[in-house]
Amino acid sequence: MKQRWRRWTYEVPLAIGDALWDVLVVQLAALLDRLTVRKVIAFIPVVILVLAYYHSIPIPPELMLVGDFLAYIDIFSALFLLGVLSRVTTILFVVRQAAARIALLAGSVVAHVRRLDVRHRRQRSVPTRPRRKPDQSGDDRAYGGVWDQVAVA
Repeated sequence: MKQRWRRWTYEVPLAIGDALWDVLVVQLAALLDRLTVRKVIAFIPVVILVLAYYHSIPIPPELMLVGDFLAYIDIFSALFLLGVLSRVTTILFVVRQAAARIALLAGSVVAHVRRLDVRHRRQRSVPTRPRRKPDQSGDDRAYGGVWDQVAVA
């Protein structure tokens, strides 16, 4: 009898207290650690529906539409993301085309400048110098090539 009394007055309340501590504190803290804003937003329409059926007061349709919007927020965010990405890819395409055209234009300008040879252009206002006369006469010059030795001999 003493064991039964000890068990029902001491051990059973402690076991119930431990179970309540586990459920209400430990598991609730683990649930709150895993809780995200997305899960909270997804749970709001459930709360609205429970309130709509629990109370006899009608809920305005605007509130129901807000609940629907929050329920489908993943779809709206995916569509919004696709819209932004399509705009970004369009902008990148235009920027790449503009960069390619600028590079092509720069290459043609460089080729045109090389053809003009701007670095060695003569000034037209400066008169040209008279050419120097050679120190040797035409008879003293070597003929060059194979006949050079024959001409000297």
